[in-house]
Amino acid sequence: MDLIVKNARLPDAPDQIVDIAVAAGRIEAVAPDIAADGEVVDAAGCLVAPGFVETHIHLDKSCILDRCASRRGDLEEAIAEVARAKKDFTPQDVYARGRRTIEKAIAQGTTHMRTHLEVDPGIGLRGFEGVMQLVEDYRWAMDIEVCVFPQEGLTNNPGTDELMVEALRRGARAVGAAPYTDTDPHGQIDRVFEMARDFDVDIDMHLDFGADPTALDLDHVCALTERFGWGGRVAIGHVTKLAYVEPERLVEIATRMRDAGVALTVLPSTDLFLMGRDRAFAKTRGVTPAHLLLQHGVNCSLSTNNVLNPFTPFGDCSQLRMANLNANICHVGSAHDMTECFHMVTSRPARLMNLPDYGLEAGKAADFVIIDSPSPRDAVAELSPVLAAFKGGRRTLTRDRAKLHFPGCGCAQ
Repeated sequence: MDLIVKNARLPDAPDQIVDIAVAAGRIEAVAPDIAADGEVVDAAGCLVAPGFVETHIHLDKSCILDRCASRRGDLEEAIAEVARAKKDFTPQDVYARGRRTIEKAIAQGTTHMRTHLEVDPGIGLRGFEGVMQLVEDYRWAMDIEVCVFPQEGLTNNPGTDELMVEALRRGARAVGAAPYTDTDPHGQIDRVFEMARDFDVDIDMHLDFGADPTALDLDHVCALTERFGWGGRVAIGHVTKLAYVEPERLVEIATRMRDAGVALTVLPSTDLFLMGRDRAFAKTRGVTPAHLLLQHGVNCSLSTNNVLNPFTPFGDCSQLRMANLNANICHVGSAHDMTECFHMVTSRPARLMNLPDYGLEAGKAADFVIIDSPSPRDAVAELSPVLAAFKGGRRTLTRDRAKLHFPGCGCAQ
């Protein structure tokens, strides 16, 4: 064996202690008291989990706060400010800022990522070129998938369609949408499904961002998912309008999404920051309660979205922080739902991205983290630090446990 992680607790059985044996970058066995030669890492009763999965982040426009204004703090301003700033982006600039964000994510234990990436005549493929170089250079620590999408419209923005197609030809593995910026929202959605079929890629859309749930584009997405036979390959992000529907209607919508095979990604930090701007007081939270949709069979994930830009002027790329924030916003208190918040940053987003090699079982890639916590629930509740991360059985991160220096004893405990 190349590596044996001793005394580990697993997310689905935190009351048991097991060892994990790794050879040639893959998990060979998970069992108590494995006896084998190889490097030994003692997890000391800590939680060992598959690496965190980001399904929705924007590397290309991260870390641009110094170039943008954020006076109103609403969606329209954020789109306009980034549109202005990105005209000056270069592949080298995108690479440098994206690198800063990726390294934060690695330090937080993320091993898989889907980054959404804008193309349009203003930016061309410069952002794509910078991010594709990051995909290659950081393969040692993270698998990064590019989802190309039209932030500023598709049917009303000539030249964007051709750029999206070219990005798909050059390696983008998912295609997205932002129909609320298009003069023909359903036309944009239709075209994105056609692209997905033509290139055999998954779909991941920004959808139904707002506070008025009277009309929902997700109905059209569900219908097309069934028509194209794309169930299990479609995700929709934000969908803040679902935070404003009555419980009975939410159940109906969840059932429709489940039956169609459409997953949901909630972006707690961004959605909380941007929603409620239409009110001077008693502001709404505007974050869709993903745990309630889970109860009706919808696969859901939680993700970071933006980092240090007008959409979200903060962020440390901690998926555990997103899980904890979501639990706070949505009044999650039960042990079961808190544990589900953990699954929404690990196994559930892996399922959303159709990752076949993910998990802590024999034969899977040895991509995992050691978390200073005895269980998934405690990790979310206490924002427990990641002590180590491994990609393909190779250590990519080490963090020491905090030590308290008590007075008078000259020692740390």
